[in-house]
Amino acid sequence: MSGILNPNAIPATDPDFPQAPVDWNRSVAEEAAQHDGLELTADHWRTIQALQDYFGRHDHPNVRELHDALDESFHAQGGIKYLYGLFPGGPVAQGCRFAGLTAPSGAVDKSFGSVQ
Repeated sequence: MSGILNPNAIPATDPDFPQAPVDWNRSVAEEAAQHDGLELTADHWRTIQALQDYFGRHDHPNVRELHDALDESFHAQGGIKYLYGLFPGGPVAQGCRFAGLTAPSGAVDKSFGSVQ
């Protein structure tokens, strides 16, 4: 039966975001970013991918560990301070929202990891 969609088929994932939630796609991130007045750059996408990968490997994400992992991943660009420039709402809290993830508790505290 070629040409007929299989209602039981697993949706195709974006090869660049293999750990993405099933209901997430790039448009979700772009819409959330637009709502926040941001245009996504390559480093935004790299952060989104890193967040999805981290959540894919951890059943109970730890906000401190995640924060440190992001800091290390972007060390050459300035670490977490650089990421706060990309994600003014916080690289974990705002980044998770763009990535279609629920931020770990503690990530939504505006004072956590502040560079102000």
